[in-house]
Amino acid sequence: MSTPFLELRDLHAWYGESHVLHGVNFSVHEGEVVTLLGRNGAGRTSTLRAIMGLTGSRKGSIRIRGTEAIALATHRIARLGLGYCPEERGIFASLSAHENLMLPPELSRGGMSVAEIYSMFPQLRERADSQGTRLSGGEQQMLAVARILRTGARLLLFDEISEGLAPVIVQTLARMVVALRAKGLTIVMVEQNFRFAAPLADRFLVMEHGQIQQEFTQAQLPERRARLHEYLGV
Repeated sequence: MSTPFLELRDLHAWYGESHVLHGVNFSVHEGEVVTLLGRNGAGRTSTLRAIMGLTGSRKGSIRIRGTEAIALATHRIARLGLGYCPEERGIFASLSAHENLMLPPELSRGGMSVAEIYSMFPQLRERADSQGTRLSGGEQQMLAVARILRTGARLLLFDEISEGLAPVIVQTLARMVVALRAKGLTIVMVEQNFRFAAPLADRFLVMEHGQIQQEFTQAQLPERRARLHEYLGV
């Protein structure tokens, strides 16, 4: 088996005195789509933030393509090929959609061109000159993802990208995930919308109390639905 793109071993994390991750263990191989499931407060978002170095103190191991990243600053982690799309999106209101898109630097070769991004998200081409404040929630979400694709990141961390969006936008994001996987990108998603995540992921990791409680594949999903009802109420 090849070296995992991402490997977490006994990962603990804190926000101040609050101990939020209690020994998280999992790995993700290149080209996989993995979804973190769980109730609110289970530790899913904290896991993504810990990977990027955005929590308080951390201990354990975070290896990215074999490189230990537990002690690295966030900008160094990004240069290892990671891109993080947080739930709050972070669109600059005073900048146009195109200016927002062009804001992050290219961190490595192989990022998607502006033409490729506009082909994937034609709505953004139409709204290129619109200020961030004038974009709908769905357009802001597409823009937040598009910025990461420009940087050349090969491992994408998506936090609730479908939350609160109209079904037609959710369908666009689902097609995007399929297209990115076809390009060989690796994706770790936190999702509350199980209907969105279910057909997209290769593997599912269920979190509770800051730990991975169970793991199963797409093929095992039908037989695990009863347990998912127990954990998630879905």
